Amino acid sequence: MNFKKITLIVLLIILVLLILNLIFNLNIFKKEGNDMNPIVIIKTSKGNIEVELFKDKAPKTVSNFLQYVEGGFYKNTVFHRVMKGFMVQGGGFLENGEQKDTFSPISLETTKDTNLSNLTGTLAMARTNDPNSATSQFFINTVDNFFLDYSSEVNPGYAVFGKVLSGMEVVKDIEDVKTTTKFKYHQDWPVEDVVILDVVIKK
Repeated sequence: MNFKKITLIVLLIILVLLILNLIFNLNIFKKEGNDMNPIVIIKTSKGNIEVELFKDKAPKTVSNFLQYVEGGFYKNTVFHRVMKGFMVQGGGFLENGEQKDTFSPISLETTKDTNLSNLTGTLAMARTNDPNSATSQFFINTVDNFFLDYSSEVNPGYAVFGKVLSGMEVVKDIEDVKTTTKFKYHQDWPVEDVVILDVVIKK
């Protein structure tokens, strides 16, 4: 075998290795891209709110939220609890006060475990006194609510799972609406309903 043939074979081997390396790197990039935090758009009667979901830090909570999103659950629900200087809450009731049926509750991913905090513009799951009772309802913090973070086993806090990327002015508009008591016992319900038209995953 002469020198030219040996050189050609070596070059072909190098070329094949480079191609394989490129394919490998592209696959890694694609995998990483699929693992990126999803972004959703909360479309409301006041405007749109774009939100990043912390799939990397609160995977169970984000997965739960997305199953409601993908099923169209949030269409025509309302922000039924609005408290100025605190938060706006929605995702469970219709305009007529009817509460929608939900999936089973999820276990709490505490801020201690996720290293997240109930800061201004973050999304967290609403729940009852039972820490593991969150279903579909969520709230957006309009101020830093550190007291909603984990402090002890007795006070495990509320699960943060996203943050507003754009549309905080819409959140503030919602926060500023006048509220009243509706349907006998629902306090802090907007006098004029603020409707969640839909929540969609940003493509």
